[in-house]
Amino acid sequence: MYARILLPLDGSDMAEKAVPFAVAQAERFRAQLILMQAVEPFPAAGRMAAMEDVGQQRMEWARDYLESVATRIRERGIKVKIVVTEEAPHVAIIQYAEANGVDLIALCSRGHSGRSRWLMGSVADRIVRGARVPVLLVQP
Repeated sequence: MYARILLPLDGSDMAEKAVPFAVAQAERFRAQLILMQAVEPFPAAGRMAAMEDVGQQRMEWARDYLESVATRIRERGIKVKIVVTEEAPHVAIIQYAEANGVDLIALCSRGHSGRSRWLMGSVADRIVRGARVPVLLVQP
């Protein structure tokens, strides 16, 4: 049923709560698991060379982090791919899923509601509303 499962991670322990659920689905369907981190870009106005270096360092840290998670998952015999982008997370996740034939997006919701969701926005909420594929939403 699922051939490609997208698992967005942001480096937090809470986001990693979705890992066992995504791994279980990947094992069940012998699917490829795509680990993704979308690094929020710096504002374009007034960018300096030093800020670009910081942005590149953040991208490298994201790759290293995802590789450490991927190593643990590969030990279970699951095919894992790593993707790092510099975009707003909800945009990157939805666009990647559409452009790459993703069958399922698995992620953890931070559980914000009401005023805090309105003030900060919810990546999970935006993905659930914007994705054209099923979303496995894990509550922390």
